Amino acid sequence: MEQYVIKGGNPLVGEVEIGGAKNAALGILAAAIMTDETIVIDNLPDVQDINVLLEAISVIGARVDRINRHKVAINGSMIGQVSVDYEFIKKIRASYYLLGALLGKYKRAEVPLPGGCNIGSRPIDLHLKGFKALGANVSIRHGSIIAEAEKLRGKHIYLDTVSVGATINIMMAASMAEGYTIIENSAREPHVVDVANFLNSMGANIKGAGTDVIRIRGVQKLHSTEYSIIPDQIEAGTFMFAAAATKGDVMVKNVIPKHLEATTAKLVEIGCEVEEFDDAVRVVASKRLNSTHVKTLPYPGYPTDMQPQIVVALALAQGTSIVTESIFENRFKYVDELTRMGATIKVEGNSAIIYGTEGFTGARVSAPDLRAGAALVIAGLAAEGITVVDDIVYVQRGYECFEEKLRSLGAEIERVTTEKEIQKFKLRVG
Repeated sequence: MEQYVIKGGNPLVGEVEIGGAKNAALGILAAAIMTDETIVIDNLPDVQDINVLLEAISVIGARVDRINRHKVAINGSMIGQVSVDYEFIKKIRASYYLLGALLGKYKRAEVPLPGGCNIGSRPIDLHLKGFKALGANVSIRHGSIIAEAEKLRGKHIYLDTVSVGATINIMMAASMAEGYTIIENSAREPHVVDVANFLNSMGANIKGAGTDVIRIRGVQKLHSTEYSIIPDQIEAGTFMFAAAATKGDVMVKNVIPKHLEATTAKLVEIGCEVEEFDDAVRVVASKRLNSTHVKTLPYPGYPTDMQPQIVVALALAQGTSIVTESIFENRFKYVDELTRMGATIKVEGNSAIIYGTEGFTGARVSAPDLRAGAALVIAGLAAEGITVVDDIVYVQRGYECFEEKLRSLGAEIERVTTEKEIQKFKLRVG
C-alpha cells in the first residue's frame, strides 16, 4: 500500500503547472466513442480515473492509441458490445457516462451501477429520468442499468436538482436524438461547458451550456475532431490553498481565472493576496489567516470539491469559522484525521464549526477520499514534524504527479510503500 510521508514546515514557493480537468476529460472520453471517425484529445490528465475509463472503452471494442502521456486518439467504429464490465465501474463512478454515449449512438447501453469515492449518496435517478423522457426503456437487472430505445426523441426535461452527471449524460444522448431537447435547471460547471463544446466540435448542435437552460437539436451522426481539454480548476484550487496553509507564494499556471472566482474570493477574504493574470493566478500568504463562513453550492458557487482544502486553511486561521456542505452529506469523514493533527473541529449535521489553532503537528492519518486526501497532504505540509498519509490511491485518482509538483515548490514529501522507506525519509530530513 502506497503512502505519502511528509516533513512539514516549509512554505511552498515557486511556480506550478496545472493539467487538464479530470471531470471534463471523463465526459469527453465517453463522448468520443459516439462517432465512427477518429477523435484526438489533448491536455488529458494522466491519472488513474482517466486510465481506467480508457481501458473500459477499449474493452468494449473502441481503438485507443496513446499518442503521448497527455494525448490520445480514439476510434469507436469497432465497438462490438454495449455492455460495460463491472470491474471498471467499481473503480470509477464516471464510467456511467458510457450510458449516455452508447444510448445516443447505438440506442442501447448496459452499465453496472457505479462506484467511486464514498462521500455520500449520489443517486443516478435524474440520469434515468432523462433517458426515459427521451424515449428509452430503463431497467435495473443483475446490478446493471439497461437502457434501450427504438429511437430517441427530443423532449423538454426539467432536472429536480442541479446534477453535473445527469446534465452531461442527458446532453450526450440527446445530441443524437430526433428533434429538439431542452434541459432546464442544468448544471453550469466549466466541465459541462467543455463537454458541450467538444460535442459541438464533433457536429452536435448544443446551445446554452454554462447557463441553466441547455437546448439541443439532435443530429444523425457525429464526426472526427481534435480537441484540447480545459485546465483543472480543482487541482488549481488545491495548490492555491496549499500556498495559503503553508504561508507560501505560489504562481499557479495554465488556468482559466474565471473558473476559480469562488475559490479566489474566499482566499482574499481569509487574508491572502491573489493576483490574476491571463492564464495564471498568484497566491501569497504572508500573515496568519482570518476566519470566514463558507457554504458549498453548485457552480458558480463555492465547489464541494474544494471544501476539505479550505477547512485545512481555516483550522489554522484566527477565530471561528463555519463550513456548510450542501452537496454531499458524507463529506466530513476526514475531520477525525485532522483532529489527530491538532485541529479543533466540531461537526454538527452538514456543518463543521472550526476553532482556529496556532499550528498542526505531524501524525499518521488516512485519506478517506480523493479531495480529503489532498487536504490531509496540505495539512502535513503545514504541520510541524512528520506526517504519514495512508490510502493515497484516492489522491492518485485525481492528481497527476502530485508529490513531484509539491517538491518543485520546496515541499519535503515522498511516496513510499514500506515502513523501512518511511524511516529512511525521517533520517534523511533529520
